[in-house]
Formats: sequence, structure tokens, C-alpha cells
Amino acid sequence: MVETRTLVDGPERALQNAGWDWMLGTDTVPYVVNDVVIIREELANQYYDAANTLYDMLVEAGQYVFDNKIYKDLGIPENLIELIELSWEDDRHIHLYGRFDLAGGFDNDQIKLIEFNADTATCIPETSVVQWAHLRMNGLDEAKQFNTLYETLVGQFQYLKDANPDLTPSILFSTMRDFPEDETNVAVLAAAASEAGFDTEFAYIDDVEFSNGDGIFFQDTTTGEFVRFDFWFKLVPWEYIGTDEPELAGMLTQIVRNRKAVILNPAYTLLFQSKYILKVLWDLYPYHPLLLQTERYALPHKQSVSKVLFGREGANVSILEKGGAVLEQVEGEYGKQAKIYQEYFPFPADAEGKNYQAGVFYVGEACALGLRRGGNILDNTAQFIGHVVE
Repeated sequence: MVETRTLVDGPERALQNAGWDWMLGTDTVPYVVNDVVIIREELANQYYDAANTLYDMLVEAGQYVFDNKIYKDLGIPENLIELIELSWEDDRHIHLYGRFDLAGGFDNDQIKLIEFNADTATCIPETSVVQWAHLRMNGLDEAKQFNTLYETLVGQFQYLKDANPDLTPSILFSTMRDFPEDETNVAVLAAAASEAGFDTEFAYIDDVEFSNGDGIFFQDTTTGEFVRFDFWFKLVPWEYIGTDEPELAGMLTQIVRNRKAVILNPAYTLLFQSKYILKVLWDLYPYHPLLLQTERYALPHKQSVSKVLFGREGANVSILEKGGAVLEQVEGEYGKQAKIYQEYFPFPADAEGKNYQAGVFYVGEACALGLRRGGNILDNTAQFIGHVVE
């Protein structure tokens, strides 16, 4: 059973002072809450080891996809394959960060991989800043967390800079408009990049200029001149670019091929983002204790969960009875995509029956834990909840 503790001072005031009003959930259930989850130090170490092991396994699975050219099975647009292969074969294209979603762990249950958010993972400010500050505001030792996300991001940006000495350490961060959550995630990343020695700038993606021959540009609002950036971080899903912006996909391929920019996260993270990789992992590592059986079909002898290949925030997820009858489902906009079916594994729950999913950030190594709380399917109504290691 998951044990929680309610702290006296909630994070609302700090969030308002930081301008992170989107976290307050004024029209809905509060997104960030006063509770914290009690985590045993042994469990924190198990999460660390699990994420490191799973990432190594994902690299092997990605190499299998690359070697066998099964991109179509993963639902990957054809116009991104060259870019995926260019970035996969060039070690200078570093996977900046991702987040594992895990079940199990409590009550000595085996930790299980639910999925890996490899391309555009969020929850960065909640994990790196909010839950840390929440302990501090309540007079607790903020070091009693599995949480070095910000410091590790700084180190990862330094590694990125050192791996690309031929490029100028200038990085443009971009999101789509009208997504304040995305902007806040990018703001934390930009602060880490700046601390690592990068010159940073922000622009919405529709304000970014792309040139096949010369690279990626943003117009300086004070001088009117176009400034070229050698690194571009986009909190925009690769599959969206491939499907909805094919001209941009072509230009980015040429920009990378011509060594005019490094794009983060690299295009090869789409191999890990596709939930079909869960089946590749199962085929390569059958019955591995960290994995759940995953197939192209509903499992006939056990409950399963159907997932579309590129769904997000629990959209178009269904829990199925043995043989395929729907027990519970969340609607969404991705219903036309192909699906995989993963063995159902219940989330750990607290005394009130609320379920918890662990999110472990991987930034060159496992470095931070945050948890989300909700129902049997964690969707965009789930709450973020911090933790304390005891």
C-alpha cells in the first residue's frame, strides 16, 4: 500500500509567485497537492536501477529496429526514417532526457515498465523544482528525495556542448503556442542550458525560420536581424512533424545531414516513443522481470491494456478483459492509429484506493522521481504528487 503524508504548507503560493498558474488547477481538481508519498530508500534505489537497465534494453531494441528496418511496424512516417538513421549513427546527437512511467515497487511488487516518454516528456518543473521546494517550505530536508534532475540536466547540456566542439553553443528552445505547461518545461531546460554555457533564446515554432542550406534561425526583435542557432530544442512531437509538417521534416533532414544544427531530442527518440517498442522489448527479452507481455492482439488468457502507438496522457487507452471485452477506457483524438496490447498490471494504491504511477527521469542516467495520482488509467486529470525518502 502507498503511504502518504499531508504537509501543512501547500505549494500554491510558490507557484503563483513563479507564474506557474497552470499548475493550480483553478477550474479543476488541483494538479499539485499538499500530500507527499513516503518512499523507502531501498525502493528509490530500485527505481534508479530499473530505469538504467531499461534504457540499456531500449538501446538494444532500437538497434534491432534499425538493423531490421521495421519502421512501419512502429508507425513511423517514411519521411523521418533518413533523419532517424542519421541521428542514430552519429553519437553527437545526444538524447537529452526522457521519462519512464513505471508501475509496481510498493509492497515488494516487481517494478514494471508501462512506457517510456522519450521525445517530449513533461513534468520537469514539478519534479525538479516544485516537489523539492514543497519539502523546504515545510521545514523538511529537501535532500531527502530521489531528485537531482536539474543538476543532471546541467551536466547533460555540458556533455552535449563538449560532444559538438565544431558548433557554437547557442540553442533555440521552441514550443507550440497556447501551451503554458510546455513553456514552463522549456524554461527549466533553458536555465540548465544557460548554466552549462549555452546562449539561449525562446521562440514559438511558427516564428522559427528554417533554411535547407543554412540552418535554423530566429529574428532578433530588437535589431531585426536573423540569428542562426546551432542547436534547436523543440517540445513538438516528431510524429506530428512527420505527419502534419512533411516539408519541415524534409528541411530538418537536410539541415542535420549538412551539419547545420543538432536537434533535440534527436529523431531516433521516436523509436523509443512508439509504443510498439514495448513489443520489440518483449520479443528480445521475453519474461524479463521489468517487462509486461506485449503483443499485436488482445491477450486471450489475461487482462490487457490497448494503447495506440503515439497516444499521450492516457488518450485512447482501454483496459480489456481476457479475450478483449472493454472494462474501462479513455476517449481521445488518436483512435485511427494502430494499437498494441500490453499485459494489465495494476498500479499501487493508497488506503483511499487512489492509484500511483512513478515517473523516473533518465538524463544519461536515472536521476529523479515524481509520482502521478489518479484512476486505473492515468489521463490528463491525474495529479502530481511529490515524495520524501525515509
